[in-house]
Amino acid sequence: MTDEPLLQVELAGIPKVKSGKVREVFDLGDALLIVATDRISAFDCVMPNGIPRKGEVLTQISHFWFDRMAGVLPNHRLAGAGDPLPARLGPDAVRLARRSMLVKKAQPLAIECVVRGYLAGSGWNEYRKTGSVCGVRLPTGLKESSELPEPIFTPATKAETGHDENISFERAQAIVGSLMAAQVRDLSLKIYATARAYAQERGILIADTKFEFGLHEGGLLLIDEVLTPDSSRFWPADSYEAGRSQASFDKQFVRDYLLTLDWNKTPPAPALPPEIVARTQAKYFDAYERLTGKSLG
Repeated sequence: MTDEPLLQVELAGIPKVKSGKVREVFDLGDALLIVATDRISAFDCVMPNGIPRKGEVLTQISHFWFDRMAGVLPNHRLAGAGDPLPARLGPDAVRLARRSMLVKKAQPLAIECVVRGYLAGSGWNEYRKTGSVCGVRLPTGLKESSELPEPIFTPATKAETGHDENISFERAQAIVGSLMAAQVRDLSLKIYATARAYAQERGILIADTKFEFGLHEGGLLLIDEVLTPDSSRFWPADSYEAGRSQASFDKQFVRDYLLTLDWNKTPPAPALPPEIVARTQAKYFDAYERLTGKSLG
């Protein structure tokens, strides 16, 4: 693997308004530019080395889903996957093109909209303790990775650092209002159901995912990234079996590797060895190619 990962982005004369674990957000005046780097995080720590071209995968998968979901809800994009970036970016435009998205300046809602179709992660941990997830009572006797009788909406608060906090629908109503909470719940479940059926035909189970919504000129938009390996749990359908953790197309592979180390899950994070980087990149590429039917090139 010869590609060098892109870990940091600075654009001369263009202010950076946010730097997240993976993405950098720049203010272009009348729009925002979201750049997905190749950084990868696990256990709320960013690894010192990244996964080459991971940012391209995240951006191109998001473009793919934004296109497919355009009939369900408008989104924040100002340009499609094949459209050029603004000329004012100069030579950076070519370097950043496939990993960047030009978007409207929407006001994000203060909750994350999580949909779960299978019992995994924090949902599985909560179910073992309480028999429910985010206040949603579930049948007894479910196993790790069990398919749920029907998908459930389990919102979360947003954390600038550390973990997001799972919350009840009632608390989500208190944060964003009853009507808005109901609207984003129904939209989240609809988008998930549509995507889940499509992905399953291509050998991927979408175990759970999170969506973000924002307001722009009085209208609700689907924003941020959508149904990527970073915002979702993607499992290979042909090896799925309830009662255990699953193989994945997402960064769970990195988490599993880190759990074999004598590391206390606090910074500084250990560097990922070349074979883990290569296998993780292959998983991201595989997810892109299965979903889109295209090669990343």
